[in-house]
Amino acid sequence: MLNAETLPVIFAGLMGLAILVYALLDGYDLGVGILLPTGRGRRAERDRMIASIGPFWDANETWLVLAVGLLLIAFPVAHSLVLFELYIPAAIMLVGLILRGVAFDFRAKAAVDYQYTWDLLFKAGSIITALMQGYMLGQYVVGFSDSLDAMGFSIASAIGVCCAYCYVGSAWLIMKTEGDLQLRSVKFALKSGRVCMLGIVAVSVLNLQNSADIVSRWFEWPGVVFALMIPAICLAAFLANEWLLRQMPYEGDRYHYLPLLLVGVVFISSFLGLAVSFFPMIIPGKMDIWEAASSPEALSVILIGALIVVPVILVYTVYAYYVFRGKATELVYH
Repeated sequence: MLNAETLPVIFAGLMGLAILVYALLDGYDLGVGILLPTGRGRRAERDRMIASIGPFWDANETWLVLAVGLLLIAFPVAHSLVLFELYIPAAIMLVGLILRGVAFDFRAKAAVDYQYTWDLLFKAGSIITALMQGYMLGQYVVGFSDSLDAMGFSIASAIGVCCAYCYVGSAWLIMKTEGDLQLRSVKFALKSGRVCMLGIVAVSVLNLQNSADIVSRWFEWPGVVFALMIPAICLAAFLANEWLLRQMPYEGDRYHYLPLLLVGVVFISSFLGLAVSFFPMIIPGKMDIWEAASSPEALSVILIGALIVVPVILVYTVYAYYVFRGKATELVYH
């Protein structure tokens, strides 16, 4: 029975799904943008990297639009507070996204002398977007505190998310490329993955130190049995990926897809860890999903649209990845 208790939970789940899918999908294409080489003589390498994300990168951002839209219509009070607190970093993030979009198109249309500049701008836009998303995540976790410690945490979160996107981006390149670029991507994955894991551990420790409520969520019986499975799975996925990457490349390019799957497990585990720490709070320490939710009548109507839109987005996403499966080929503009 859908009522005032269950409807906010459903929409929180849908919003969480949209954020997770966005972090995985747009995360890898942001990571590829961050990893673009800057040497003028490496145009062919940059072209191949761009070709690997070309059919997908714009559609990946659909999930960000969906997440923000769900927050706006299902939890308008929380949306107002989040936008108020994060207005400046959100505006800077939008600048980064716009810069990426413009640079992606103009790099193909500009005169040869300016193509290198647009490549650098695409890289800059990717870095700006990743850093701002990480900073906003850090601010969210600390409840939008403006203390010096909270700012330091948010800056560390910005760097950590940037490294996480490099981790998933390099895993994507391992799957989509061959030869020297694939080998360099393996090195990128090893380095960024280690920093990413250190960041996850640091964030986890700091959260446990700063909140007795989070400690009780993780370590009270009997929930501790299930809660501690999440970091165990995350660590196992990271260690398995570390071992796998050290053995690459395999003969016949075997297992080229496994690093991306294991990075996905790391991302999902981290997301579930945040859910265990904060659910049902939509803004930590300030507001839960029931306080922020729209009226049950409004949510009932909105749910009809969501049950149509979300499956459609899922279907065309899966179809696009099926159509453009396989290795990235040479980038040619007509």
